[in-house]
Amino acid sequence: MVFSPLIGSAGRRYAPGALVITLACCVFAVIAHDVLHGSVMTGLDARLAQWFHVHATPGFTAAMLFITHADGLAGTSVMGALLAAWFWRRGLADWCVLTLVAVPGGMLLNVLLKHWFQRARPRFDDPLLTLATYSFPSGHTAAATVLYGLLACFLVRRLRAWPARALALAGAAAMVALVALSRLYLGVHFLSDVLAAVAESCAWLAACLTGLFIWQRRHGAAGAGA
Repeated sequence: MVFSPLIGSAGRRYAPGALVITLACCVFAVIAHDVLHGSVMTGLDARLAQWFHVHATPGFTAAMLFITHADGLAGTSVMGALLAAWFWRRGLADWCVLTLVAVPGGMLLNVLLKHWFQRARPRFDDPLLTLATYSFPSGHTAAATVLYGLLACFLVRRLRAWPARALALAGAAAMVALVALSRLYLGVHFLSDVLAAVAESCAWLAACLTGLFIWQRRHGAAGAGA
């Protein structure tokens, strides 16, 4: 009974992370089940992929290629390294380590899931972009969700005004949406690929942030409450 208030307080602090992990895993599981067994979403996948391909234009294709290449493996790795270096220079060693764990760890998780499901990419007679790797879930979208989501979470903790916090979250969501759109438009992913990638990375990022919070609590780090 002596420890019940402490347990209750810790539980309330950990509950948001646990809730995000649970919901994200459930969403991923539903999408993955549909992909494996074929249902409503897989039919929508094919129709949407065909629609984007038919309505492609040179100008928009150039813009989507720029976004998709900027947020590829090399681009995301460089941005993640720069973000980690920025945290380190500001004396935020815990956030630096979090970035170095979350970004490459999220990429590795995505590779493992791709090889587990082994889903073929969309196919067209005249593709805008051709890739030989597996499709499900989208690696670009997964990496963008972790990177921009992590930055948004950091800003939300630092910013005091709710409009500024909302702007940080909206900016991160917009970047993830742009990357996901580029993959759909270029015909290298289905809708279910990018949705599953967002769910996968939300669960992974929530787990990483919860781990950071636990570490800060145990070591008395300033600004605990991730």
